[in-house]
Amino acid sequence: MSISIFDVKEKISINIKMRTKDTILLENAYEQVKSPSILIPRRSKEEREKNYKIAILKKVQEYIKNGSKGDLDLGNTPITSLPQGLKVGGDLYLVNTPITSLPQGLSVGGYLDLGNTPITSLPQGLSVGGNLNLSDTPITSFPQGLKVGGNLYLRNTPITSLPQGLKVGGNLYLRNTSITSLPQGLSVGGELDISDTPITSLPDDLEVTGRIIR
Repeated sequence: MSISIFDVKEKISINIKMRTKDTILLENAYEQVKSPSILIPRRSKEEREKNYKIAILKKVQEYIKNGSKGDLDLGNTPITSLPQGLKVGGDLYLVNTPITSLPQGLSVGGYLDLGNTPITSLPQGLSVGGNLNLSDTPITSFPQGLKVGGNLYLRNTPITSLPQGLKVGGNLYLRNTSITSLPQGLSVGGELDISDTPITSLPDDLEVTGRIIR
């Protein structure tokens, strides 16, 4: 049987490819033995949570360093405290966090969202330029001199009283609370919602710009 020059070339090409493939496999195996990969253990849950908290605190520090401008979104994080005298130029989001108290001298230029947190009281001198949301919290008392420029949400809370002279620039929502009476000097720039509350009478000096929802 005669073998053409083309058959010889094809066999040589196949042998070269096989040898090349085997050589690459051997070289890879050698490199793995020579420099074995080092398995880095995954961080524990506690360590990851600790690092996350550190990152959140650094975010707050960076916000202050940059002049406290704009919003500060800390919602759905494990933050438990804020620095004393914090000033927030825009909105401050703390919804769904484990925070239980706010620092003295806190000032929020926009919206302060504390919905669904375990907070029970607010500090003296708190100033909120926009809305203040405390719905679905265990809040039980308010400080004297509280200023809320927008709406005040207190729905589904155990609060039983409001401070005298409270001024709310927008709507005041008290639905499904245990408040039995409203304080003297209360001023509401929008609507007053007292539905599903035990309130039976209103103070003589009550000021409500919008409608009263009973």
